[in-house]
Amino acid sequence: MENKINEDEFQNPFVFKTDWKNAFEDEEFVKVFSSDILENYIINKRWYGGKASTLKYIEVVDSFKITSKNNTYYGVLLEVNFKEAFFQNYFMPLGFMSESELDTNTIIAPVKMNGQEGFLVDALHQEDFRKLLFDNIVSSGENSDSKVKFHKGIKLEDKVYKSSKFMGVEQSNTSIIYNNTLVLKIFRRIYISTNPDYEISRFLTERMDFKSSPAYTGSISVVLADGNITLGLMQELVPNQGDAWQYMLTETDRIFDNLKNKKIKINKLPDIELFKRLELNQVPHEIIDWAGLNVFTRIQTLATRTAEMHIALGGDVYDTAFTPITYNGDYSVWLKNRLTYQFQNRLNILENNLHKLDGLALELANQFLDNKKEIRKLFLDFDWTKMKSERIRIHGDYHLGQVLVNGEDFVILDFEGEPESTIRDRKVKQPPLKDVAGMFRSFHYAIYATIFNNKDKYPYEQKELFQAGEILFKYFVGVFIQTYTEVAQSGNLNIGYRKEIDFLLKYCLLEKAVYELGYELNSRPRWAVIPLTGIASIMNFK
Repeated sequence: MENKINEDEFQNPFVFKTDWKNAFEDEEFVKVFSSDILENYIINKRWYGGKASTLKYIEVVDSFKITSKNNTYYGVLLEVNFKEAFFQNYFMPLGFMSESELDTNTIIAPVKMNGQEGFLVDALHQEDFRKLLFDNIVSSGENSDSKVKFHKGIKLEDKVYKSSKFMGVEQSNTSIIYNNTLVLKIFRRIYISTNPDYEISRFLTERMDFKSSPAYTGSISVVLADGNITLGLMQELVPNQGDAWQYMLTETDRIFDNLKNKKIKINKLPDIELFKRLELNQVPHEIIDWAGLNVFTRIQTLATRTAEMHIALGGDVYDTAFTPITYNGDYSVWLKNRLTYQFQNRLNILENNLHKLDGLALELANQFLDNKKEIRKLFLDFDWTKMKSERIRIHGDYHLGQVLVNGEDFVILDFEGEPESTIRDRKVKQPPLKDVAGMFRSFHYAIYATIFNNKDKYPYEQKELFQAGEILFKYFVGVFIQTYTEVAQSGNLNIGYRKEIDFLLKYCLLEKAVYELGYELNSRPRWAVIPLTGIASIMNFK
């Protein structure tokens, strides 16, 4: 619970002449709500993405009514404008409750509506509203206001509302668990376009019957003249033992513990080149003795599920949003423009933050700057005419944190795409190997995070641990790419031949590592060594 309701707040409500049922037709209410009330409230919310910018003004772009037996609620679409000359859109469900009706201490403001005292609240905090959303999805929402559309998925079996609660900590979206079997994700930050998470989830469930992501069970959207906006996505709640990131941290900690426990000499471990394909029986016994067999069989399972996801995403010949396509000049121009802009941005951040780095990180940063022409050349060397593989819709933000551990298996979630990208860019068809590269960068992170977080635990120099980490990383990659390629090709996914696969993997890995570099320098410079090591390894710097 956040702010307790105190007497002062109750004594000084915002007073409006209009009653609640006509609030958003009243200019005075809309004006005071969007400035005096909302500006103070929104900036402290976890889901508000404008914290690094200066708020200029908030505008109510649209609103719709949704009524239960006892209450009128509003879905409010906001445009938040910033002094830096850009804007973001947000969705806010709103309720007006008397003190006795409140289900929460988290209020937006005390108000008096046409003489009636009460509180403005985020409607999601009211059980009556959460039940209303559920019931509308189940009945596909025969609501009098045609602007808001509810959709019931074919896999929705639970038809009666029993209970609802918030799921975990509020992040960029708000998730509600219904009946302990379903989860409804309410998108706070919205786009004048269907959300990729909704599009892909529904496609995978209803068109492809893909079993390794949560089944799509329903959605909420608003139909505007400019396009459809996805407000909510309902899926089955998957039983799980946490995400694959936590799983991999535990595994890598155990593996590094084995260095000491098994008295392993790091400089005697057999090394391989990056992207060497490996069947399980080709992994040297020294590596199996050190890391154990289980971690490699789990990596094979993850590789299989990843390939199956891509086969499903590229497996439709009818829906043009999902049909595979070849490379062309337009894609090449889009890609190079995007990457050269991003690369220049990262160079500027690095040059401005060099003073924060020391030791190996500083050495690698200088190496990166010395070789910037070579790196830029690799980004510009994308020749689409040599590409024989196909592009498909991809996950777009694929890493260990987007995968749940379900017994011995894995479930893939969150198809919203890369947070820094525009909604249009997230829907561009790309090489499926870009997702594979994202997972490889995540392996690299798990290994280095383990070294950083336990540096006093392992009796080795950091340089030796980094050496062991790089060897382990190459074996993880080798086992994954062998299984992924086999499954993808047997499912008729056209990922190209070996030379093209290696080129695309190197290209996408470099793109991901350069992207990460900006994030680390801005938020935790000590970790900049991770993407910098990745870049050095991909570029084969000596």
